[in-house]
Formats: sequence, C-alpha cells, structure tokens
Amino acid sequence: MNYFSSDFKLGILGGGQLGKMILYNTRKFDIHTCVLDPSKDAPSRLACDAFEVGNLLDYDTVVNFGKKVDVLTIEIENVNVDALETLEDEGIKVFPSSKTLRTIQNKAQQKLFYRDHNIPTADFSRFAHTTEIEDAIENGGLSYPFVWKSARFGYDGQGVKVVRRYTDLLDLPNVECIAEDLIPFKNELAVIVARNSEGHLKTYPVVEMEFHPEANQVEYVICPARIPDAIAKEAELVALKAAAAFEHVGLLAVEMFQTEDDNILVNEVAPRPHNSGHYSIEASYTCQFEQHLRCILGLPLGKTESKVAGVMVNLVGAENHTGNVVYKNIENILAMDGVTPHIYGKKQTRPFRKMGHVTIVDKDIAKARKIAEKVKRTIEVISE
Repeated sequence: MNYFSSDFKLGILGGGQLGKMILYNTRKFDIHTCVLDPSKDAPSRLACDAFEVGNLLDYDTVVNFGKKVDVLTIEIENVNVDALETLEDEGIKVFPSSKTLRTIQNKAQQKLFYRDHNIPTADFSRFAHTTEIEDAIENGGLSYPFVWKSARFGYDGQGVKVVRRYTDLLDLPNVECIAEDLIPFKNELAVIVARNSEGHLKTYPVVEMEFHPEANQVEYVICPARIPDAIAKEAELVALKAAAAFEHVGLLAVEMFQTEDDNILVNEVAPRPHNSGHYSIEASYTCQFEQHLRCILGLPLGKTESKVAGVMVNLVGAENHTGNVVYKNIENILAMDGVTPHIYGKKQTRPFRKMGHVTIVDKDIAKARKIAEKVKRTIEVISE
C-alpha cells in the first residue's frame, strides 16, 4: 500500500503530547492523519489533517471514527476496546490489537498474563474491591507493606499507593485492584521493544528512570542506563519475551525493577510510545515515534542505537500553581549546550501535570546528567 502523499488515512485515538509527537513524523512522511480526542484544545489538534472531538470510551464514537480510516492506533490506553474489536471484524487494521489492549488496560489481567507466560514479576493478590484488602490482612493472607494499584484508569502516578499501615487504606477508592509485594530495588529500568506486523523485533537501549518521591512520576530518564552489561542484556531479554507473548504490533514500553539481588521483574507495560523513549527524538538514529509508524504500517524497522548519550527531564506543573501556564527561565535553558525543550501545548497548568520535557544530549552521560539537574533547577512551570 502507498502510505505517502496518498489517500491512505491513519487514525489516532487520543490527541495528547504523544499524538503530537507521532504527528511530527506523519508530517515528515506526508501521511494523512485523523485524530479523536475529548478536548477541543488537545495538543494534536493543529498538526493533523482532520481533528474530531469525542469521548474515547464511547462505543459509537470510536466505531464511527474508526470507519473513516485504514489503520487505527492509540496514544492512550483508556479507549473503548469493544469498539476496536468491532472495527477489526469489519477489516480495519487496529494496532495494538483489541486483544492486547484488553489485557493491558486492566492491571490485574496484565499481572495474570505475566504469571501465565512465565514473565518475571512481583507477587500479587487480586481483589474485586479495595475493602476486601482489610479482610485479607486480618486473615493473614496479606501483610504490610505492599503496593496498592487500581486495576483500571491509573496513569502518571495516579491509582498507585504504597500502603505501610492501616491508615494508608482509608482514602483509597473502592475499586477492582491488586496488592503487590513492595520490591526492594536498585533501579527502575525500561526497554522499548519495536515489533512490526511481520513479527520483526528490535529493542532500544535499556534506560534508567529516576522518580519524583512525592508525585510517583518519572523525573529523569537516562540513556544508556548506568548498569552492568549483563543486567542490561537480561532486561532486554525479558522485554523481548513480553513483546513476543503479547504478539504486539507497535511499540511496547516494558518498565522493570532491578532488584537488590539483580533479578529483573516486569512492573508494567505500555503498548504505545512512552515517556521513557522521549530522549530518542534527539539521541537516537530512529526516534520512537517514527519507529511506531514503521511498526504499524509494516515498514522496515529503523536503527535503534543512540548517536549520543541522552537524559530526559519531565516538565511538570509546579506545586501551588493552577491556571494559564508560564515557562519561567526557558531562555536560560535554551542557552545551555545540547538542551532541547519540547512544549506540549497544554494551555492550563496544575501541580504535577506533564507540560513538556527537555532532552539533554552529550557524549558523556555523567555530564548530560549534571546539565539535566541544572535544567531542572532553572526552568519553572508556573501559572500567570
């Protein structure tokens, strides 16, 4: 099929920053794009050929949108999977598939999938409602501390809480959830696996993620991860095993723990471009967003190696600031060598909302990490 400067239409469910960055690359290739998002002010609205406002969880809305395109992809998992299944039945190509997405959307199902496919992951218990956890503790089936995770609709630190004592349970929503062993770990790692419709696979280098202690959000992504080669190889193999088990087409971001005794455990996966791959826009031969397009269109996969070391800093809304956004001191970071800010186009900021990211590239990873800290101290995402 001719995708370039043709009548072919690619549909994207979700018009946030990931969609916007996919669209950088559809523009490069002159691929006609249609985007559906619930917000009329979504970051992707200006970069696509056709933009529609609609609820991604509404069956009819997603089906009607999907019928207008040749291939449908996502930039967010929270979409109506029944609608995707209907579209597949009608011959529309959907990547990731409804089957893959149905499993990944629900963290309890996702964990059971790892268990069934011998993919290493932390031990867990599954509950239909959070209130059942109290009984499990009283009966000795569960003990503190553990990690509570909502089975559905968690993202960017939402729907996750470390529970160390009874009082930590009191404010949690009464929803389907899991209680997962709290793993002592040295590092949080991630590997992005690219798999096209022919089944060809490539991995990006292992990255290391440093988290904000309060917001439970990634603050820094460091590529390559500062870990021994043997650990990196093991992480890569586990990620490849996960991608093959899902029979996934597209990108699969596999987040993992490196435990104190150097075992690799899968934390969770995302079947789309991911925060842990943003560094690739500046640092890699083929950025993750172009690679995603290559995967879902059945094109040859691009080179995944890095040209240079990269560190990514997330720009999130400052605490105590809600309203029209202002990027304070952005000129100062633009004056630093190897620093590239990406502003997502969200007009309203609020505490810890992802508003952009900054990539720092350098031949020396230690130097890049030092500049990243300076960037973090310098730029502020505040309101007017």
